[in-house]
Amino acid sequence: MEPHIDPRGADPGALHLPWQTAQTHSRYLRQLLAARPQIANWLGEHAAQPVTAAQMSDFLAQAAPASDESLKRALRQLRQRVMATLIVRDLGNLAPLSEVVESMTQLADVTTNFALDFFHRQLSELFGEPLDSRGQPQRLLVIGMGKLGGRELNVSSDVDYIFVYPEEGQTGGSGRRLDNYDFFLRLGKRLISALGDISEDGQVFRVDMRLRPNGDSGALVGSLGSLENYFITQGREWERYAWIKARVMNEGVNLQPEWVNALQSIARPFVFRKYLDFGAINAMRGLHAQIRREVARKDMAEHIKLGPGGIREIEFIAQVFQLIRGGREPALQIRPTLQVLALLAERRLLPVETERELAAAYEFLRRLEHRLQYVNDAQTHRLPGADEERRQIAASLGFADWHGFLLVLDAHRATVARHFEQVFSEPEEGRHPLAGIWDDPVAGDDSLERLSTLGFRQPQVMLEGLQSFRQSGRYLQLPASNRERLDALGPRLIDAAAATGTADATWQRGLAFLDTISRRGAYLALLQQYPQALMKLAELIGSSSWAADYLTRHPILLDELLDSRIFDVTTDWQRFRQDLHARLALHVDDIEREMDILRETHHAQVFHFLAQDIAGMHTVEHLADRLSELADIMVQTTMDLCWHKLKHRHPHPECPPRFAVIAYGKLGGKELGFASDLDLVYLHNDPEPDAGELYARLGQRMSTWMSTQTAAGMLFEVDLRLRPNGDSGMLVSPIEAFRDYQLQHAWVWEHQALTRARFCAGDPAVGEQFEAIRIEILSQARDLATLRDEVLAMRQRMLDQHASGSEESFDIKHDRGGLIDVEFIVQYLVLGHAHRHPRLCGNLGNIALLGIAAELGLIPADLAEPVRSAYREFRRMQHVLRLNAGRRARVERTSVSHRIEAVRALWEAVFGVA
Repeated sequence: MEPHIDPRGADPGALHLPWQTAQTHSRYLRQLLAARPQIANWLGEHAAQPVTAAQMSDFLAQAAPASDESLKRALRQLRQRVMATLIVRDLGNLAPLSEVVESMTQLADVTTNFALDFFHRQLSELFGEPLDSRGQPQRLLVIGMGKLGGRELNVSSDVDYIFVYPEEGQTGGSGRRLDNYDFFLRLGKRLISALGDISEDGQVFRVDMRLRPNGDSGALVGSLGSLENYFITQGREWERYAWIKARVMNEGVNLQPEWVNALQSIARPFVFRKYLDFGAINAMRGLHAQIRREVARKDMAEHIKLGPGGIREIEFIAQVFQLIRGGREPALQIRPTLQVLALLAERRLLPVETERELAAAYEFLRRLEHRLQYVNDAQTHRLPGADEERRQIAASLGFADWHGFLLVLDAHRATVARHFEQVFSEPEEGRHPLAGIWDDPVAGDDSLERLSTLGFRQPQVMLEGLQSFRQSGRYLQLPASNRERLDALGPRLIDAAAATGTADATWQRGLAFLDTISRRGAYLALLQQYPQALMKLAELIGSSSWAADYLTRHPILLDELLDSRIFDVTTDWQRFRQDLHARLALHVDDIEREMDILRETHHAQVFHFLAQDIAGMHTVEHLADRLSELADIMVQTTMDLCWHKLKHRHPHPECPPRFAVIAYGKLGGKELGFASDLDLVYLHNDPEPDAGELYARLGQRMSTWMSTQTAAGMLFEVDLRLRPNGDSGMLVSPIEAFRDYQLQHAWVWEHQALTRARFCAGDPAVGEQFEAIRIEILSQARDLATLRDEVLAMRQRMLDQHASGSEESFDIKHDRGGLIDVEFIVQYLVLGHAHRHPRLCGNLGNIALLGIAAELGLIPADLAEPVRSAYREFRRMQHVLRLNAGRRARVERTSVSHRIEAVRALWEAVFGVA
């Protein structure tokens, strides 16, 4: 064994033990110090602290290489010093994993940039600067891939590069000129040689260029244009995986931000799809299977990187979520593995315990990886076979013996393998027992009997519908991969439908849904990969035709079935706002994307509420409160986005708009349902001369933003007819004009509507002014007889237009004794008595106001309480019916006769007429 050398000039108390430990473990360090004793001086000065990029740059600057050979020597001497420092610090437990990988990444960045600038200047002196189409000098973009790109480089790693130059053209020299391709080709070759050639000082890094377009058979360098064309025409799934970690390494004089941005704009859409790309699971499963076959062929089961439960499997878990979701969740477009895992746990895409176990395994495996490589500075991932080497590896990780080490290693690898299988396991293999019915839907006795046994009441109709589906041109013209996935899902849908209490309806709705998504391979892949999502889908659509229609209109919501938060009854509205604003901040001034984000976010939250509602987790009142809160947030956010695009027209664009959105109707009364439209009125209180015109633009734009049908659907239908003078009135009213209208010109029915109005978005000061006006109007003394006649006349008009007119069925909303009767009773009591009883002015909801009216003696308590119960039950029934029977909610009159009689009794007591 080579002699141990002490660090010269070092504090013996600080470094003696790490120094001895490092030399005992690393044959490379012993040989290096024996051949280069001066490195001991470096260690004495630097090993007590992490080595920094600035120290590395200073070393190269002081070396001031003037020739290729002196450059190579300086680069290798720097690498020796950094490596020696890391061995001492890591094995002495002075450096965490994060320091080791960051120091190695910094070494690659510093040496690459130094050599890149050196050779660029060298070549430009000969041939001139390579120019772009504007006549500006260009620099070669060096893209670090893999662990280098992720700033996770291991201590004896090679470096994966891709070389890209901005544009074709020529150099601008006065002498001999080169095409840009030739210039950068020479530059790339010299850079590879400077880093990768082996000399008496070793090498800096082994350079691997095989990740470039077309691999070894492709050009060493290529333009941005050629890269974009390659991605579009030839880019493969495994290259998407590889490019997740791609990072432009250029710094200092080598950095040209505009070209870095241009590269990112080309690479990002290739790697990260706009949609949720569940097809990536199949692609990465195939890539991993290929790696596993290679491991088996080469007897590499103990390989801690590529073997089962190794480092690569942890990376695959992190990166498959990035491929699936990164296009829709830009926060996931990050590179370091541990950061990705932490973010997945934060977003509940991975269980917290899973993230903790994977992070612990990753840390252990990476530290083991480095200890294997420190021995001989070799890129190895195999465990040693000799007893002494095994003892040394175990000791370097704090274990008393190899057996104790192996127990921990095996546990980590088993944990990783288990989590990997959970993410990447093949969907149910083998032929499904019901595949025969799907493949050959002929109405034979066996098929009919089997379907009947499963719970289908109309098996003949079902088979006829399935046969029609499979013979349709749409099905027959599907891409083969989509049809294969659909054929795998079909029998499972039959099974899932049979497990619900409404097998026939669930099947019919489910088949229609599969037809809708049949050309969207990613959605089919999701349902195929996650059988539990198909089961949840069946439960939802079987419980509600409205849910089925909603999912069919917005199939992107399938992903929400995998969200563990879907049944979280408590909604963190602050977090909801933060997440929404964070998504929008990534697409400032991209109107189409902003509108879609509003819709996607709203639809996803509505879908959560829908799933909770169908599971019986909400009362109608609680659900309406949550839907109303959600609508308030969306209206406010829409206003903020629209104002951002208009505020430059205001004399004081730095100030928020003096503009308020007033909610009427269902939103005003916080009784919003899943399909309710929004009744809104816009007000302003801005003295600027042209403010009215500007706010009219704001109101119009808001209405357009909310009601326009985009690729993501519609946000809300907006009704503005309750504003002063209705359709013929100003879109946005000054607050004083609104007050004047309400005092002098409004109809009684407009005051009735005012009982349920409230401020929901905009300037709170204008909202307070509105509330003061509302109370002023409601508190006016009115002639009760005149008021009674007006209310009854309006109610009669509504009956004439909307009542069912049936003696058998009962329209819960419109018929006498229904919801509108209760609302009119409350509105009459408010308008007639609020001048004496201010409590009635509160926008508290009809149930609460009936109770207050009874307390005040305005109505008999024994009549009020049954009506409160009837109103609550009617709302519940209306809600359930609309989930399955469209907009009109009708029931058998006899089933609710006692509720109707209770409402009619109170009506007669209040108005004196039946």
